[in-house]
Amino acid sequence: MTALDALPGRIDLAPAAGLGRARLALFGMLGFSAGLPFYMFSTVLVLRLQAHGVALVVIGFFAWVQLLPTLKFLWAPLLDRHDVPGFARFWGKRRGWVLLSQLGIGASLIAMALTADDASLGVTALFAVLLAFWTTTLEVASDAWRIELAPTQAAQGPVVAANLWGYRSAMVAAGSGALLIADAAGWTAAYLLVATAALLPFPLLLATAPEQPETRGRGAALLTGLVASSGIIAVTALVTAAVGWVVLGAAGGLGIDSEANVTPWVLAIAMLPFIAMALALPRIRRAGPQSALRRSTALGPYVDFFWRYGFGAIVLMGFVSLYRMGDVLALNLSKPMIRDLGYTLAAIGRADGLVALAASMVGVAVGGWLVIRRPLVSTLAIGAVAAAVGNFGFVWLAGQPLDEAMLYIATGADQFGNGMAGAIFVVYLSTLVNPRFPGAQYAFLSGWAFMLPRLLSGAGGSIVETIGYDSFFLLSGGLSLAALLFLPVIARVRPRPSDVAA
Repeated sequence: MTALDALPGRIDLAPAAGLGRARLALFGMLGFSAGLPFYMFSTVLVLRLQAHGVALVVIGFFAWVQLLPTLKFLWAPLLDRHDVPGFARFWGKRRGWVLLSQLGIGASLIAMALTADDASLGVTALFAVLLAFWTTTLEVASDAWRIELAPTQAAQGPVVAANLWGYRSAMVAAGSGALLIADAAGWTAAYLLVATAALLPFPLLLATAPEQPETRGRGAALLTGLVASSGIIAVTALVTAAVGWVVLGAAGGLGIDSEANVTPWVLAIAMLPFIAMALALPRIRRAGPQSALRRSTALGPYVDFFWRYGFGAIVLMGFVSLYRMGDVLALNLSKPMIRDLGYTLAAIGRADGLVALAASMVGVAVGGWLVIRRPLVSTLAIGAVAAAVGNFGFVWLAGQPLDEAMLYIATGADQFGNGMAGAIFVVYLSTLVNPRFPGAQYAFLSGWAFMLPRLLSGAGGSIVETIGYDSFFLLSGGLSLAALLFLPVIARVRPRPSDVAA
Protein backbone atom coordinates (compact mmCIF):
# COMPACT_ATOMS: atom_id res chain seq x y z
CA MET A 1 0.00 0.00 0.00
CA THR A 2 1.34 3.43 -0.95
CA ALA A 3 1.03 6.61 1.12
CA LEU A 4 -1.64 7.76 -1.31
CA ASP A 5 -3.66 4.61 -0.70
CA ALA A 6 -3.71 5.36 3.00
CA LEU A 7 -5.29 8.78 2.63
CA PRO A 8 -8.87 9.24 3.91
CA GLY A 9 -11.51 8.55 1.29
CA ARG A 10 -9.04 6.70 -0.95
CA ILE A 11 -11.62 3.97 -1.62
CA ASP A 12 -13.51 6.32 -3.92
CA LEU A 13 -11.01 6.04 -6.75
CA ALA A 14 -9.16 2.79 -6.24
CA PRO A 15 -9.10 1.61 -9.86
CA ALA A 16 -8.39 5.09 -11.26
CA ALA A 17 -5.43 5.97 -9.06
CA GLY A 18 -2.87 5.08 -11.68
CA LEU A 19 -4.87 6.28 -14.67
CA GLY A 20 -3.93 9.90 -15.19
CA ARG A 21 -6.38 10.48 -18.01
CA ALA A 22 -9.24 8.84 -16.13
CA ARG A 23 -8.54 11.04 -13.13
CA LEU A 24 -8.40 14.18 -15.27
CA ALA A 25 -11.69 13.22 -16.94
CA LEU A 26 -13.31 12.63 -13.54
CA PHE A 27 -12.29 16.02 -12.19
CA GLY A 28 -13.23 17.68 -15.45
CA MET A 29 -16.74 16.26 -14.99
CA LEU A 30 -16.84 17.34 -11.34
CA GLY A 31 -15.83 20.84 -12.41
CA PHE A 32 -18.58 20.79 -15.04
CA SER A 33 -21.14 19.80 -12.39
CA ALA A 34 -20.14 22.65 -10.10
CA GLY A 35 -19.77 25.26 -12.85
CA LEU A 36 -23.22 24.85 -14.42
CA PRO A 37 -25.25 26.47 -11.63
CA PHE A 38 -22.82 29.25 -10.67
CA TYR A 39 -23.99 31.95 -13.08
CA MET A 40 -27.61 31.02 -12.37
CA PHE A 41 -27.43 32.52 -8.86
CA SER A 42 -25.04 35.30 -9.85
CA THR A 43 -24.73 36.91 -13.30
CA VAL A 44 -27.85 35.42 -14.92
CA LEU A 45 -29.93 36.16 -11.82
CA VAL A 46 -28.68 39.77 -11.85
CA LEU A 47 -29.86 40.23 -15.45
CA ARG A 48 -33.17 38.55 -14.61
CA LEU A 49 -33.73 40.96 -11.72
CA GLN A 50 -32.74 43.92 -13.89
CA ALA A 51 -35.24 42.82 -16.53
CA HIS A 52 -37.98 42.84 -13.87
CA GLY A 53 -37.18 46.40 -12.83
CA VAL A 54 -35.43 45.66 -9.53
CA ALA A 55 -33.39 48.63 -8.25
CA LEU A 56 -29.60 48.51 -8.76
CA VAL A 57 -28.93 48.75 -5.01
CA VAL A 58 -31.19 45.73 -4.35
CA ILE A 59 -29.49 43.85 -7.19
CA GLY A 60 -26.24 44.55 -5.36
CA PHE A 61 -27.72 43.01 -2.21
CA PHE A 62 -28.26 39.77 -4.12
CA ALA A 63 -24.48 39.49 -4.42
CA TRP A 64 -24.61 38.46 -0.75
CA VAL A 65 -26.12 35.17 -1.88
CA GLN A 66 -22.59 34.44 -3.03
CA LEU A 67 -21.40 34.80 0.57
CA LEU A 68 -22.66 31.30 1.25
CA PRO A 69 -19.70 29.61 -0.47
CA THR A 70 -17.40 31.65 1.77
CA LEU A 71 -19.06 30.12 4.84
CA LYS A 72 -18.58 26.53 3.69
CA PHE A 73 -16.06 25.92 6.48
CA LEU A 74 -19.09 25.79 8.82
CA TRP A 75 -20.32 22.51 7.35
CA ALA A 76 -17.22 21.20 5.54
CA PRO A 77 -16.12 19.06 8.55
CA LEU A 78 -19.39 17.14 8.24
CA LEU A 79 -18.34 15.96 4.78
CA ASP A 80 -15.06 14.64 6.21
CA ARG A 81 -16.74 12.88 9.14
CA HIS A 82 -20.05 11.55 7.83
CA ASP A 83 -21.39 9.56 4.89
CA VAL A 84 -24.58 10.04 2.88
CA PRO A 85 -26.85 7.08 3.72
CA GLY A 86 -27.09 4.59 0.88
CA PHE A 87 -24.83 6.34 -1.60
CA ALA A 88 -21.65 5.87 0.44
CA ARG A 89 -22.05 2.08 0.54
CA PHE A 90 -21.22 1.61 -3.14
CA TRP A 91 -19.99 4.97 -4.33
CA GLY A 92 -17.76 6.11 -1.47
CA LYS A 93 -17.79 9.05 0.91
CA ARG A 94 -16.77 11.80 -1.52
CA ARG A 95 -18.84 10.56 -4.43
CA GLY A 96 -21.84 10.13 -2.12
CA TRP A 97 -21.75 13.81 -1.20
CA VAL A 98 -21.33 14.73 -4.86
CA LEU A 99 -24.46 12.75 -5.77
CA LEU A 100 -26.51 14.37 -2.98
CA SER A 101 -25.30 17.81 -4.03
CA GLN A 102 -26.28 17.26 -7.65
CA LEU A 103 -29.82 16.37 -6.60
CA GLY A 104 -29.95 19.52 -4.47
CA ILE A 105 -28.70 21.63 -7.38
CA GLY A 106 -31.33 20.18 -9.72
CA ALA A 107 -34.16 20.76 -7.22
CA SER A 108 -33.07 24.36 -6.58
CA LEU A 109 -32.83 25.21 -10.28
CA ILE A 110 -36.30 23.82 -10.92
CA ALA A 111 -37.66 25.90 -8.03
CA MET A 112 -36.00 29.02 -9.47
CA ALA A 113 -37.54 28.22 -12.85
CA LEU A 114 -41.02 27.98 -11.36
CA THR A 115 -40.64 31.35 -9.61
CA ALA A 116 -38.91 33.13 -12.51
CA ASP A 117 -41.33 36.09 -12.47
CA ASP A 118 -39.62 37.32 -9.27
CA ALA A 119 -43.00 38.36 -7.87
CA SER A 120 -41.56 37.79 -4.38
CA LEU A 121 -37.92 38.74 -3.98
CA GLY A 122 -37.81 36.82 -0.69
CA VAL A 123 -38.74 33.59 -2.48
CA THR A 124 -36.22 34.34 -5.23
CA ALA A 125 -33.53 34.85 -2.60
CA LEU A 126 -34.48 31.60 -0.80
CA PHE A 127 -34.02 29.40 -3.85
CA ALA A 128 -30.88 31.29 -4.92
CA VAL A 129 -29.37 30.62 -1.48
CA LEU A 130 -30.29 26.93 -1.70
CA LEU A 131 -28.70 26.71 -5.14
CA ALA A 132 -25.54 28.36 -3.79
CA PHE A 133 -25.52 25.99 -0.80
CA TRP A 134 -25.70 22.78 -2.84
CA THR A 135 -23.23 24.08 -5.42
CA THR A 136 -20.81 24.85 -2.61
CA THR A 137 -21.30 21.45 -0.99
CA LEU A 138 -20.42 19.83 -4.31
CA GLU A 139 -17.25 21.91 -4.48
CA VAL A 140 -16.25 20.97 -0.90
CA ALA A 141 -16.53 17.24 -1.67
CA SER A 142 -14.68 17.61 -4.98
CA ASP A 143 -11.88 19.76 -3.52
CA ALA A 144 -11.25 17.36 -0.63
CA TRP A 145 -11.10 14.45 -3.06
CA ARG A 146 -8.71 16.35 -5.35
CA ILE A 147 -6.30 17.25 -2.55
CA GLU A 148 -6.28 13.68 -1.24
CA LEU A 149 -5.45 12.27 -4.64
CA ALA A 150 -2.96 14.95 -5.76
CA PRO A 151 -1.21 16.28 -2.65
CA THR A 152 1.83 17.94 -4.33
CA GLN A 153 2.17 21.12 -6.40
CA ALA A 154 3.30 19.17 -9.48
CA ALA A 155 0.35 16.77 -9.20
CA GLN A 156 -2.11 19.59 -8.55
CA GLY A 157 -1.38 21.51 -11.75
CA PRO A 158 -2.96 19.13 -14.31
CA VAL A 159 -5.83 18.12 -12.00
CA VAL A 160 -6.67 21.75 -11.19
CA ALA A 161 -6.51 22.66 -14.88
CA ALA A 162 -8.89 19.80 -15.77
CA ASN A 163 -11.25 20.73 -12.95
CA LEU A 164 -11.27 24.40 -13.94
CA TRP A 165 -11.68 23.59 -17.61
CA GLY A 166 -14.82 21.69 -16.73
CA TYR A 167 -15.94 24.34 -14.24
CA ARG A 168 -15.39 27.40 -16.38
CA SER A 169 -16.61 25.82 -19.61
CA ALA A 170 -19.85 24.77 -17.91
CA MET A 171 -20.17 28.12 -16.16
CA VAL A 172 -19.72 30.12 -19.34
CA ALA A 173 -21.79 27.76 -21.49
CA ALA A 174 -24.65 27.75 -18.96
CA GLY A 175 -24.60 31.53 -18.65
CA SER A 176 -24.49 32.02 -22.41
CA GLY A 177 -27.12 29.37 -23.11
CA ALA A 178 -29.41 30.70 -20.39
CA LEU A 179 -29.30 34.22 -21.80
CA LEU A 180 -29.95 33.08 -25.37
CA ILE A 181 -32.87 30.88 -24.23
CA ALA A 182 -34.23 33.64 -21.98
CA ASP A 183 -34.14 36.08 -24.88
CA ALA A 184 -36.08 33.65 -27.07
CA ALA A 185 -38.34 31.71 -24.67
CA GLY A 186 -38.23 33.37 -21.23
CA TRP A 187 -36.47 32.88 -17.92
CA THR A 188 -38.42 29.77 -16.88
CA ALA A 189 -37.27 27.86 -19.95
CA ALA A 190 -33.69 29.02 -19.36
CA TYR A 191 -33.57 27.73 -15.78
CA LEU A 192 -35.27 24.44 -16.69
CA LEU A 193 -32.71 23.85 -19.44
CA VAL A 194 -29.80 24.34 -17.06
CA ALA A 195 -31.53 22.15 -14.43
CA THR A 196 -31.71 19.33 -16.97
CA ALA A 197 -28.04 19.72 -17.86
CA ALA A 198 -27.04 19.88 -14.19
CA LEU A 199 -28.60 16.46 -13.54
CA LEU A 200 -26.90 14.71 -16.49
CA PRO A 201 -23.66 13.86 -14.59
CA PHE A 202 -25.70 12.08 -11.88
CA PRO A 203 -26.32 8.83 -13.83
CA LEU A 204 -22.80 9.01 -15.29
CA LEU A 205 -21.27 9.00 -11.80
CA LEU A 206 -23.49 6.09 -10.81
CA ALA A 207 -22.50 4.14 -13.91
CA THR A 208 -18.76 4.80 -13.77
CA ALA A 209 -18.24 4.41 -10.03
CA PRO A 210 -16.05 1.45 -9.07
CA GLU A 211 -18.07 -1.26 -7.38
CA GLN A 212 -17.24 -2.16 -3.80
CA PRO A 213 -16.43 -5.78 -2.94
CA GLU A 214 -19.93 -6.20 -1.51
CA THR A 215 -22.27 -6.04 -4.52
CA ARG A 216 -25.54 -7.32 -3.03
CA GLY A 217 -28.24 -4.80 -2.37
CA ARG A 218 -26.96 -2.22 -4.82
CA GLY A 219 -30.48 -1.20 -5.87
CA ALA A 220 -31.58 -0.91 -2.25
CA ALA A 221 -28.56 1.29 -1.50
CA LEU A 222 -29.47 3.56 -4.42
CA LEU A 223 -33.08 3.80 -3.23
CA THR A 224 -31.91 4.53 0.31
CA GLY A 225 -29.64 7.26 -1.02
CA LEU A 226 -32.45 8.87 -3.03
CA VAL A 227 -34.88 8.81 -0.08
CA ALA A 228 -32.26 10.13 2.35
CA SER A 229 -31.24 12.84 -0.11
CA SER A 230 -34.85 13.96 -0.55
CA GLY A 231 -35.21 14.29 3.21
CA ILE A 232 -31.94 16.18 3.60
CA ILE A 233 -32.85 18.56 0.76
CA ALA A 234 -36.30 19.25 2.25
CA VAL A 235 -34.96 19.87 5.77
CA THR A 236 -32.26 22.16 4.38
CA ALA A 237 -34.92 24.21 2.55
CA LEU A 238 -37.01 24.58 5.71
CA VAL A 239 -34.04 25.62 7.83
CA THR A 240 -32.89 28.11 5.19
CA ALA A 241 -36.36 29.64 4.98
CA ALA A 242 -36.49 30.06 8.76
CA VAL A 243 -33.03 31.63 8.94
CA GLY A 244 -33.82 33.91 6.00
CA TRP A 245 -37.01 35.13 7.66
CA VAL A 246 -35.05 36.07 10.79
CA VAL A 247 -32.26 37.77 8.81
CA LEU A 248 -34.64 39.81 6.66
CA GLY A 249 -36.55 40.88 9.76
CA ALA A 250 -33.34 41.99 11.45
CA ALA A 251 -32.22 43.89 8.33
CA GLY A 252 -35.55 45.71 8.20
CA GLY A 253 -35.20 46.61 11.87
CA LEU A 254 -31.77 48.11 11.18
CA GLY A 255 -33.17 50.16 8.30
CA ILE A 256 -31.24 48.31 5.57
CA ASP A 257 -33.21 48.82 2.37
CA SER A 258 -32.75 50.10 -1.19
CA GLU A 259 -32.21 53.63 0.12
CA ALA A 260 -29.58 52.73 2.71
CA ASN A 261 -25.82 53.28 2.37
CA VAL A 262 -24.52 49.89 3.52
CA THR A 263 -20.86 50.44 2.66
CA PRO A 264 -19.78 51.60 6.17
CA TRP A 265 -21.55 48.60 7.71
CA VAL A 266 -19.80 46.24 5.33
CA LEU A 267 -16.35 47.70 5.97
CA ALA A 268 -16.87 47.47 9.74
CA ILE A 269 -17.95 43.82 9.49
CA ALA A 270 -14.98 43.06 7.24
CA MET A 271 -12.55 44.15 9.97
CA LEU A 272 -14.01 41.90 12.68
CA PRO A 273 -12.43 38.59 11.54
CA PHE A 274 -8.93 40.12 11.49
CA ILE A 275 -9.40 41.49 15.01
CA ALA A 276 -10.69 38.13 16.25
CA MET A 277 -7.76 36.27 14.68
CA ALA A 278 -5.19 38.59 16.24
CA LEU A 279 -6.75 38.16 19.70
CA ALA A 280 -6.97 34.37 19.46
CA LEU A 281 -3.52 33.63 18.01
CA PRO A 282 -1.43 33.77 21.25
CA ARG A 283 -3.61 31.12 22.88
CA ILE A 284 -3.63 28.97 19.73
CA ARG A 285 0.16 29.09 19.40
CA ARG A 286 0.56 27.85 22.99
CA ALA A 287 -1.85 24.92 22.51
CA GLY A 288 -0.27 21.47 22.72
CA PRO A 289 -1.21 18.41 20.65
CA GLN A 290 -3.66 17.23 23.34
CA SER A 291 -5.35 20.63 23.65
CA ALA A 292 -9.14 20.57 23.39
CA LEU A 293 -8.90 23.34 20.79
CA ARG A 294 -6.72 21.27 18.48
CA ARG A 295 -8.55 17.98 19.05
CA SER A 296 -12.01 19.46 18.49
CA THR A 297 -13.87 17.95 15.54
CA ALA A 298 -15.53 21.26 14.72
CA LEU A 299 -12.63 23.67 15.35
CA GLY A 300 -9.52 21.49 15.18
CA PRO A 301 -8.89 21.75 11.40
CA TYR A 302 -9.07 25.56 11.52
CA VAL A 303 -7.08 25.92 14.73
CA ASP A 304 -4.39 23.77 13.08
CA PHE A 305 -3.96 26.31 10.29
CA PHE A 306 -3.35 29.18 12.72
CA TRP A 307 -1.17 26.99 14.96
CA ARG A 308 1.08 26.14 12.00
CA TYR A 309 1.40 29.64 10.52
CA GLY A 310 1.08 31.82 13.64
CA PHE A 311 0.89 35.55 12.94
CA GLY A 312 1.89 34.79 9.37
CA ALA A 313 -1.65 33.42 9.05
CA ILE A 314 -3.02 36.97 9.27
CA VAL A 315 -0.78 38.03 6.38
CA LEU A 316 -1.87 34.99 4.37
CA MET A 317 -5.53 35.67 5.08
CA GLY A 318 -5.14 39.31 4.05
CA PHE A 319 -3.50 38.26 0.80
CA VAL A 320 -6.03 35.59 -0.15
CA SER A 321 -8.93 37.93 0.61
CA LEU A 322 -7.48 40.57 -1.73
CA TYR A 323 -6.19 38.44 -4.60
CA ARG A 324 -9.57 37.83 -6.27
CA MET A 325 -11.22 41.03 -4.98
CA GLY A 326 -11.31 42.76 -8.37
CA ASP A 327 -12.85 39.79 -10.18
CA VAL A 328 -15.60 39.36 -7.59
CA LEU A 329 -16.50 43.05 -7.53
CA ALA A 330 -16.73 43.11 -11.33
CA LEU A 331 -18.75 39.89 -11.63
CA ASN A 332 -22.18 41.11 -10.59
CA LEU A 333 -22.16 44.59 -12.07
CA SER A 334 -20.33 44.07 -15.36
CA LYS A 335 -23.45 42.68 -17.04
CA PRO A 336 -25.81 45.46 -15.85
CA MET A 337 -23.25 47.99 -17.12
CA ILE A 338 -23.08 46.24 -20.50
CA ARG A 339 -26.88 46.23 -20.68
CA ASP A 340 -26.94 49.94 -19.87
CA LEU A 341 -24.51 50.52 -22.75
CA GLY A 342 -27.19 49.19 -25.08
CA TYR A 343 -26.17 45.56 -25.69
CA THR A 344 -28.98 42.99 -25.87
CA LEU A 345 -29.28 39.76 -23.86
CA ALA A 346 -28.57 37.84 -27.06
CA ALA A 347 -25.36 39.83 -27.69
CA ILE A 348 -24.21 39.23 -24.11
CA GLY A 349 -25.07 35.55 -24.50
CA ARG A 350 -22.99 35.29 -27.66
CA ALA A 351 -20.06 37.02 -25.98
CA ASP A 352 -20.38 34.69 -22.99
CA GLY A 353 -20.45 31.70 -25.34
CA LEU A 354 -17.55 30.75 -27.55
CA VAL A 355 -15.51 33.90 -26.91
CA ALA A 356 -15.59 33.68 -23.11
CA LEU A 357 -15.30 29.90 -23.13
CA ALA A 358 -12.21 29.87 -25.36
CA ALA A 359 -10.54 32.74 -23.49
CA SER A 360 -11.27 31.16 -20.12
CA MET A 361 -9.93 27.75 -21.11
CA VAL A 362 -6.75 29.27 -22.55
CA GLY A 363 -6.29 31.27 -19.35
CA VAL A 364 -6.72 28.16 -17.20
CA ALA A 365 -4.28 26.22 -19.38
CA VAL A 366 -1.66 28.97 -19.17
CA GLY A 367 -2.11 29.21 -15.41
CA GLY A 368 -1.80 25.44 -14.98
CA TRP A 369 1.31 25.42 -17.20
CA LEU A 370 2.92 28.25 -15.24
CA VAL A 371 2.50 26.68 -11.80
CA ILE A 372 4.33 23.56 -12.99
CA ARG A 373 7.30 25.48 -14.41
CA ARG A 374 7.70 28.61 -12.28
CA PRO A 375 7.76 29.49 -8.56
CA LEU A 376 4.29 30.15 -7.19
CA VAL A 377 5.06 33.71 -6.07
CA SER A 378 5.96 34.85 -9.58
CA THR A 379 2.95 33.09 -11.11
CA LEU A 380 0.69 34.76 -8.53
CA ALA A 381 2.05 38.11 -9.71
CA ILE A 382 1.34 37.28 -13.36
CA GLY A 383 -2.19 36.18 -12.49
CA ALA A 384 -2.92 39.38 -10.56
CA VAL A 385 -1.83 41.55 -13.49
CA ALA A 386 -3.93 39.52 -15.95
CA ALA A 387 -7.00 39.84 -13.71
CA ALA A 388 -6.52 43.61 -13.41
CA VAL A 389 -6.28 44.01 -17.19
CA GLY A 390 -9.60 42.18 -17.51
CA ASN A 391 -11.26 44.64 -15.13
CA PHE A 392 -9.82 47.66 -16.90
CA GLY A 393 -11.27 46.26 -20.12
CA PHE A 394 -14.77 47.25 -19.01
CA VAL A 395 -13.67 50.87 -18.65
CA TRP A 396 -12.27 50.66 -22.19
CA LEU A 397 -15.53 49.12 -23.46
CA ALA A 398 -17.59 51.98 -22.04
CA GLY A 399 -15.66 54.42 -24.21
CA GLN A 400 -16.19 52.49 -27.45
CA PRO A 401 -19.09 52.77 -29.90
CA LEU A 402 -21.79 50.09 -29.62
CA ASP A 403 -20.12 47.21 -31.46
CA GLU A 404 -20.41 43.52 -30.64
CA ALA A 405 -16.78 42.96 -31.65
CA MET A 406 -15.71 45.37 -28.89
CA LEU A 407 -17.84 43.42 -26.42
CA TYR A 408 -16.06 40.23 -27.49
CA ILE A 409 -12.64 41.79 -26.86
CA ALA A 410 -13.57 43.03 -23.37
CA THR A 411 -15.23 39.74 -22.45
CA GLY A 412 -12.27 37.72 -23.75
CA ALA A 413 -9.76 39.76 -21.76
CA ASP A 414 -11.85 39.44 -18.60
CA GLN A 415 -12.30 35.68 -18.92
CA PHE A 416 -8.66 35.03 -19.83
CA GLY A 417 -7.49 36.95 -16.75
CA ASN A 418 -10.03 35.22 -14.51
CA GLY A 419 -9.08 31.78 -15.82
CA MET A 420 -5.36 32.30 -15.38
CA ALA A 421 -5.59 33.87 -11.92
CA GLY A 422 -8.11 31.24 -10.81
CA ALA A 423 -5.93 28.27 -11.79
CA ILE A 424 -2.85 29.72 -10.10
CA PHE A 425 -4.80 30.66 -6.98
CA VAL A 426 -6.35 27.21 -6.52
CA VAL A 427 -2.92 25.58 -6.58
CA TYR A 428 -1.57 28.16 -4.14
CA LEU A 429 -4.39 27.59 -1.66
CA SER A 430 -3.93 23.82 -1.97
CA THR A 431 -0.26 24.13 -0.96
CA LEU A 432 -1.27 25.87 2.28
CA VAL A 433 -3.48 22.97 3.37
CA ASN A 434 -2.45 20.36 5.94
CA PRO A 435 -3.09 16.94 4.31
CA ARG A 436 -4.61 15.79 7.61
CA PHE A 437 -7.58 18.13 7.05
CA PRO A 438 -7.89 18.58 3.27
CA GLY A 439 -11.64 19.19 2.99
CA ALA A 440 -12.09 21.48 5.97
CA GLN A 441 -8.94 23.60 5.51
CA TYR A 442 -9.37 24.08 1.78
CA ALA A 443 -13.02 25.01 2.37
CA PHE A 444 -11.91 27.53 4.97
CA LEU A 445 -9.20 29.11 2.81
CA SER A 446 -11.20 29.22 -0.41
CA GLY A 447 -14.24 30.47 1.47
CA TRP A 448 -12.26 33.19 3.20
CA ALA A 449 -10.72 34.20 -0.13
CA PHE A 450 -14.15 35.34 -1.33
CA MET A 451 -15.80 36.42 1.93
CA LEU A 452 -14.57 40.02 2.03
CA PRO A 453 -14.87 40.56 -1.74
CA ARG A 454 -18.47 39.32 -1.69
CA LEU A 455 -19.30 41.43 1.35
CA LEU A 456 -18.14 44.49 -0.57
CA SER A 457 -19.82 43.26 -3.75
CA GLY A 458 -23.17 43.47 -1.99
CA ALA A 459 -22.54 47.19 -1.59
CA GLY A 460 -21.52 47.46 -5.26
CA GLY A 461 -24.81 49.00 -6.34
CA SER A 462 -24.44 51.76 -3.76
CA ILE A 463 -20.82 52.35 -4.78
CA VAL A 464 -21.71 52.62 -8.49
CA GLU A 465 -24.46 55.11 -7.75
CA THR A 466 -21.88 57.24 -5.91
CA ILE A 467 -18.82 57.05 -8.18
CA GLY A 468 -20.13 55.65 -11.49
CA TYR A 469 -19.26 52.53 -13.47
CA ASP A 470 -15.91 53.75 -14.84
CA SER A 471 -14.48 54.56 -11.40
CA PHE A 472 -15.92 51.32 -10.01
CA PHE A 473 -14.06 49.15 -12.53
CA LEU A 474 -10.87 51.18 -12.14
CA LEU A 475 -11.16 50.52 -8.40
CA SER A 476 -11.73 46.79 -8.90
CA GLY A 477 -8.70 46.47 -11.19
CA GLY A 478 -6.57 48.48 -8.79
CA LEU A 479 -7.47 46.11 -5.95
CA SER A 480 -6.23 43.16 -8.01
CA LEU A 481 -2.89 44.93 -8.43
CA ALA A 482 -2.75 45.75 -4.72
CA ALA A 483 -2.29 42.03 -4.00
CA LEU A 484 1.23 42.37 -5.46
CA LEU A 485 2.28 44.29 -2.34
CA PHE A 486 1.85 41.13 -0.25
CA LEU A 487 4.05 38.88 -2.38
CA PRO A 488 7.47 39.69 -0.83
CA VAL A 489 6.01 38.94 2.61
CA ILE A 490 4.09 35.75 1.86
CA ALA A 491 7.16 34.35 0.08
CA ARG A 492 8.83 34.21 3.52
CA VAL A 493 5.92 32.71 5.48
CA ARG A 494 6.61 29.08 6.40
CA PRO A 495 4.47 26.64 8.44
CA ARG A 496 5.55 25.48 11.87
CA PRO A 497 6.75 21.82 12.01
CA SER A 498 4.05 19.45 13.23
CA ASP A 499 4.17 18.15 16.79
CA VAL A 500 1.63 15.40 16.07
CA ALA A 501 2.92 11.88 15.43
CA ALA A 502 2.18 10.66 11.90
